[in-house]
Amino acid sequence: MEAIVRKTTAKIFASTALVVIGALALSACGGQPSAGESAGSGEGSGGMTGSVNTDGSSTVAPLTEAAADLFRDAEAGVNVSVATSGTGGGFKVFCAGETDISNASRAIKDEEAAECEAASIEYTEIIAANDGLSVIVNPENDWAEDLSVEQLNMIWGPEAEGEITNWNQVDSSFPDQAITLFGAGTDSGTFDYFTDAINGEEGAIRTDYSPSEDDNITIQGVAGDVGAIGFLGLSYVEENEGVIKAVAVDGVMPSTETVQDGTYTPLGRPLFIYVNNASYVDKEPVKAFVDFYVDNSLDIAERALFVPLTEEQVTTAADELASLG
Repeated sequence: MEAIVRKTTAKIFASTALVVIGALALSACGGQPSAGESAGSGEGSGGMTGSVNTDGSSTVAPLTEAAADLFRDAEAGVNVSVATSGTGGGFKVFCAGETDISNASRAIKDEEAAECEAASIEYTEIIAANDGLSVIVNPENDWAEDLSVEQLNMIWGPEAEGEITNWNQVDSSFPDQAITLFGAGTDSGTFDYFTDAINGEEGAIRTDYSPSEDDNITIQGVAGDVGAIGFLGLSYVEENEGVIKAVAVDGVMPSTETVQDGTYTPLGRPLFIYVNNASYVDKEPVKAFVDFYVDNSLDIAERALFVPLTEEQVTTAADELASLG
């Protein structure tokens, strides 16, 4: 099988010119790292040292990794770690005070917010980019190029378990080909979003599929089986062209344009970072990294193959950042 590797080279989306946020509070960053931060030799222009700990969504992880790579050019002495325990798993450790930033492919749930409140963890949600949650099939699949939400529900709904096992059951014009299913695990925000959008209830899904918090496992499964179908973020489709392919949903392909203009529905979605307010105020490297992340959000999204923020979202992100100051 062709090796599947996350690319680090930039691939710029063709998109309408957007208004870029002006320089934010980066210039205010200075001084010594606070207690509890790791020391190191600062080789960047600012000479800052310390660490920024992030965890959460595997979908958002490449975005934060791209931000960390760019930030490292300015502050080589700051280590930004990016773990991927899923959106739900990320919120667990975030609300326990173990991370500075939680990467999330959905908004925080009420019960997760309650956990943070119980632990006296105050946070700020910042919109970071957009994504077109993509339905993928094997490149040799030449029949399921456009699926309706109704057909996707027929395939993925809980009632399909043990019943819908062949493509010709979805559409009589489809071949006699067994369906195999791959997708996000239950700790993933992608899982929550997909099940809600397609099956009408968060968490409602047939259980006879292969779940994983690692989207590359989904890619490998779909790439290795002509009858396979899966779901994951658009950036993984862009990075694995020829290995897997996306299908249209109700006649609309996921793309920068269709996500930004709202026509890729119901699977277009915003992506977030959640910032621990105390970390931002007390830890110089966290403040510097978050400021950098927001200030360079459009470049970061393009480099990581995500759909950039719209003008309105750029303003929203700037306002959310300002509330931290």
